[in-house]
Amino acid sequence: IDDFPYHLCPVTKGILDKIPVAGRIAGFNRQQPTSGIPLHSDGNNMWLTCQMGIKVPEGQKAWIRVGPETRRWSTGKCLVYDTTFEHETFNESEDQERVVLHVDFWNFVALSPVELQAMQKVYNLRETYLRAEGLIETGGKL
Repeated sequence: IDDFPYHLCPVTKGILDKIPVAGRIAGFNRQQPTSGIPLHSDGNNMWLTCQMGIKVPEGQKAWIRVGPETRRWSTGKCLVYDTTFEHETFNESEDQERVVLHVDFWNFVALSPVELQAMQKVYNLRETYLRAEGLIETGGKL
């Protein structure tokens, strides 16, 4: 995230730089006041997403709807969800942004051991190639 004060969270940044995730996101997501992400589905069940509230607008004004359920972020609390289901977010605050720590990880429930091994191999090869080309740092960050 441009202008994010990573120096304020060196331990978290260090961990995220080192852990292999499923070739997707591990980092901080920010949502400006009165903005949202439209309803969508990621279309596969390879990953689960965990988001922990880092900076949440007062009054729990930031929410995510996954399928029929709507949850609100709280500072220091995690929400885990399957992006196969339609989901959307909104920050109702007029003046406070929402920041979450976002980590995608393999969906160990949905993938068979063979599928998991195959996907890990594909993503390890991808990360090796991108690192050799100088396109990512350690841990798969683009």
